[in-house]
Amino acid sequence: MKAYVVWGAGVLAYTSAVLQRTTLGVSGTEAASRFDASASVVSVFVVVQLLVYALGQIPAGLLLDRYGSRVTLTAGALLMALGQVLIAHSDDVGLAILARVVVGSGDALTFVSAVRLVSAWLPARRVPLFTQLTGLIGQAGQILSAIPFLALLHSQGWTAAFTASAAVSLGAAVIAVVLVRGAPAGTPRPVSRGLRRIPSEIAAIIGHPATRLGFWSHFTAGFPGIVFALMWGFPYMTQGEGLSLATASAVMSVLVIAGVFAGPLIAAMTQRHPLRRSTLVLIVTAGHALPLLAIVLWPGPAPLWLIVVMVIGFAVGGPGSGVGFDFPRTALPGQRLGTATGVVIMGAFSGALLGVLLIGLLLDAFRGAGASEFTAFRLAFAVQLPLLAVGVIGMLGARRALRRRMAEVGRTVPSWREVWHNGRWRRL
Repeated sequence: MKAYVVWGAGVLAYTSAVLQRTTLGVSGTEAASRFDASASVVSVFVVVQLLVYALGQIPAGLLLDRYGSRVTLTAGALLMALGQVLIAHSDDVGLAILARVVVGSGDALTFVSAVRLVSAWLPARRVPLFTQLTGLIGQAGQILSAIPFLALLHSQGWTAAFTASAAVSLGAAVIAVVLVRGAPAGTPRPVSRGLRRIPSEIAAIIGHPATRLGFWSHFTAGFPGIVFALMWGFPYMTQGEGLSLATASAVMSVLVIAGVFAGPLIAAMTQRHPLRRSTLVLIVTAGHALPLLAIVLWPGPAPLWLIVVMVIGFAVGGPGSGVGFDFPRTALPGQRLGTATGVVIMGAFSGALLGVLLIGLLLDAFRGAGASEFTAFRLAFAVQLPLLAVGVIGMLGARRALRRRMAEVGRTVPSWREVWHNGRWRRL
């Protein structure tokens, strides 16, 4: 029971982090008005947050490997609370960007810490499922930003909404202090290897094909959903496609609900077919790339059903990107998992950073050229397609390298009851 209490506290911390992460995305129109900024300037807020989040993953992994999840979850929640208070009381672009830097720093510490709790406290056979559940349940933070936060923003204003969001993060910090323990009693504490060895260890982790395959899997399956949820989903649906605010909010909820159904299925397939994990990610990628292509090519406003299909594809991409964590988990030693997981997390958020920035720049360019909102959004969203192609190419290259390494040390076809772990097949 204690294992599930600890895991649950980690999930609550991650849910709060998703809320803090997505508040600016649902308030993009209000942000543009409050800061008197163009689309590209508003997108900079999110780009800076994503950049800090992505660049912070390796330091976050190193801190996690050294100090454990309790410290990193608490620190992350406190940083996000501070960042939200700053933006709540700011009407200056520079201070708002600083606030998103602080939020991104705290966010960088959170998911990697929650995932580590899964592998530290739960049996190995349940790790794929509970890793997926961690990500899926945490996405309830999107619902919190899309419904109660947005309602508070419209009824009470900017300062009240962001201050309330900061209070949620502060509560998550208290829960982490009280309930979270990094590992069960008796687990050996990690040994500090000295600062001089850190660069070589990071290089070894990044150079391992399992880490690279995890990175590109996370990138390819995950970034379109993050771009949609974090910044451009609401503006695209309301300004580009002309949907009402209520309809757009309902579609954003589909992003979470569909992922809840997809997560357990993907977790089961990941566990039963360890040599088909990358193929599963490629199928998931096709599931959102094809509807996105259809919308880009659709003559006139896209029908609601097609938008929902695309959003469902983005939703499945969330748990699909979680498969990326399984590659280093089953191929690298445990003391390196924090850093390796951080590298994998960089995948989708690096892609999202590029997507958010490019869409913002293209929107301003097309609007400046006289294009309608519909045309500007449609053309700007198309920039995600070449990014998906880059991700698929990266996946295929890393997969070939990993399979070569696996072939060198043993057989390559396991039974469904076996998993690749620390250099050999082990029975579940």
